[in-house]
Formats: sequence, structure tokens, C-alpha cells
Amino acid sequence: MSSALAIAGVTAVLKDLIDNALIDQMIPVLGAQFKTTAVPPDTITLGPDQAPQLNLFMWQVTPNAAWRNTGYPSRDSSGRRTDNPPLALDLHYLLTAYGSTDLQAEILLGYAMQLLHENPVLVRAAIRKALNPPATPVDAALLPPIYQALRASDLADQYEQIKFVQSPMNTEDVWKLWTALQAHYRPTASYTATVVLIESRAATRKALPVLTRGGVEPGTTHDHGVFLQSNVVAPVVTIENIELPPGHDAAWLGDAITLRGHDLDGTNPTLRLVNARLGVERTITAASNASASAITFTLPNDAVNYPAGTYQLTLQLTKGIRTVLSNSLPFALAPQITALPGIVALDPSGNATIALNCSPQVRATQDVELILGDLATLAAPFTGQIDDPSFFAVGIAPGTYAVRLRVDGVDSQIIDHSQSPPVYLAAAQLTVTP
Repeated sequence: MSSALAIAGVTAVLKDLIDNALIDQMIPVLGAQFKTTAVPPDTITLGPDQAPQLNLFMWQVTPNAAWRNTGYPSRDSSGRRTDNPPLALDLHYLLTAYGSTDLQAEILLGYAMQLLHENPVLVRAAIRKALNPPATPVDAALLPPIYQALRASDLADQYEQIKFVQSPMNTEDVWKLWTALQAHYRPTASYTATVVLIESRAATRKALPVLTRGGVEPGTTHDHGVFLQSNVVAPVVTIENIELPPGHDAAWLGDAITLRGHDLDGTNPTLRLVNARLGVERTITAASNASASAITFTLPNDAVNYPAGTYQLTLQLTKGIRTVLSNSLPFALAPQITALPGIVALDPSGNATIALNCSPQVRATQDVELILGDLATLAAPFTGQIDDPSFFAVGIAPGTYAVRLRVDGVDSQIIDHSQSPPVYLAAAQLTVTP
């Protein structure tokens, strides 16, 4: 998710893209004196000697309807923070062209609108290039302080990419807007940037997992669970269920997972795992050909290249001379706590620093939380990929806590399913002393 600097970051990236793209186009037509700005229209100086100018002005911010109600309530009945739902915003811009002689404004506006029409998405690479310039040829330290601050906006790492679409205004809206701006009207096109997601990094409280669903079946150690049955079977490669090793709530590195469904028989079976947000795509080859109803793959024990999180899982097969793909299912790869201190002492302020080791490695672009009982705290900032994140728990009371590591919404294992009824794992508990 982005920080509060994302609004300014979007404007800075758009201005940079327009300015860079128009330099080669405009200099042969208008000369080297034109400029691109992002200031309020009433601050622009007008006159017969005015150089051609293209101005990008964000005049309104509105909530995004699609994302507005996607998050859970942020407070429980006791007023404690339980979640950090994103602040989803649409940014509305005026793209205005200025010129002092015939056709200058029209030419400038035409090239800019063509650029935005051909590039309607702010791709992550362009955002990183604009907000985090390389050391050469431009040293980021030479940028104005406000541009240096925008490097912390995390705009390129938010879940949704930002789209830039034209949003026409009628005559009455245009008249009201420019009257309110108290500026002279010039040729203008209006655009909307959607969606900017801003999320707080405040600590939250998370409920413990459910130990059983519907009670335990008499004479067994299994709960009732959820019963599903498919009534219509389509004659295509279909994965109906992903079977994990016994006792696993989510897959671990090195696990053998079995895909069950129908029409799974074929040659060259390949498992495709895609995590679009992290830009990770991996393929795993099965040891043998698939049967019609099941096929087993082994996840590589690769802590560097297989980050924890939610993937889209797809099976690829060769049937005859055709390569076919199955349906896609969400697949959770869980982090594992490989080393956890048994006892942690509070400092004089009642806070505790907790260091642990985990697998797979966590990345700086992931959401990494440590949950002690129902108290969630974020990992201390880090760069690159690490396997030893640290956490600073504020205002925690002495006691023994069930501990889980949550990476991009997937929790490490803390339930021992071999017991009846299930209990929390002893290895996943931490004692906090005064």
C-alpha cells in the first residue's frame, strides 16, 4: 500500500512523464522555451511574452467507489484498532495549455493528450524511475527536498496500478470551476487518476484462528468442516481441490501437494505459480505424468525465490498436440518461524524488541506482521530480502503468547492438529517477562 505521500507522488510522476515525452516533440515545433508545471492556474503569469506552457493541476480528490467498502471495520466494539482499511482515492486533474501566439496552446495540448491516450497506465517501472532516479546520470540527492521525500511514498508497490482516463466536463461545470479558480480560461482537458490506495501502518489486533469448525465428529479427531459437491462436470482440465500434507493449514516450502479434480491426465504436467504483486512467476515439473483425478508436485525448498504469500495456481498439460491450461485457484504459501526466543524481557517503558528467523525470506515490499496473541505489530523497516526480521511491540503485558508470523496475509502454523481437540503449538509460544 502507498503512504500519504502517494497523492503528491502521482502528480510528480505524471508531470515527469509528460515533460520527458514532450521534449523531443516540442523543441522542433515550439523551441526550447516551453515548460511543464504542476501549479494552480491562478498563479500562472499571462502576457504577450509568455512562453508555451503545459500545466497539470489536481483540482479535486474523491473516494473510489469500488474500493470504498472492501475493508473490514477498523475498530471493534471496545474501540481497539482491528484493521487498517485502505483510503481509496480518485484524483481529478486539469491539463491546461498556455501560449502567447497562434496555435501554440493547441499544439502543446494535442501532443500531451496523445501521450496520455497511448499510455493510460502508470506502470510500476515508470513510477520507480520518476520517484527513485538512479545515481547516474542524476544523483537523487540533487533533487529538491520535496522530491526526495516522495521516494518514501511506496506508490509503485500498491496492489492496483494507477489508470489515467479522460473525464469530460460539460459547459456549466467548466464555467463554475474556472470561476472558482479566479483564473483566465485556457484550452483544457480533464482527467481522472484511479485508484490511489493509502494505508496506515498503525499496529492492529488480530483474532486467533478457529480451532474447529462445527465441532468434532464422534469417534474421530476430525471436525465437521464445510461440505461441497460439484453437480455439473465440464469436460475440461479442472482442479477442484488442493490437498496439503496432514496438519498443514497452508503449504510450506518442501511440501508435496496433490491437485485433485478431473481430466488431469496428460503429458508434461507443469505447475505454474504466479504472484503478480511481487512479480514472481515459478514453474514446477511433476515427477511423472498425471492421472485423470490427481497429480502430485513437490514445492522446492527455495527460501530466496519462493516468497510467502498468495499465488494463483494453474496446471499446464499436453493433450495430444495441444497445450492446455486448467482453471486457476488461489494458493497460500505460509512463512515458517525457524527460530524464536522463548523469553523476551520488557524494557522500562513496557515495550519489547523481538527478533526471529523465518523461511522463506521476506521482502521489503511485503506486509510483514508479528502477532502476539491478538496484538499485531509491523516489522522494523528493512531493505532487500532478509530472513531475520525484528519487531517492536509497544505496551504489551507480561505473559505467555501464541505467536504467528503473517506475511502478505498468510500466517505461520501455530495449531497442532495432531491433538484432539487441537491446541496451539508449544514451539509457537513466547513468554514476555517484566
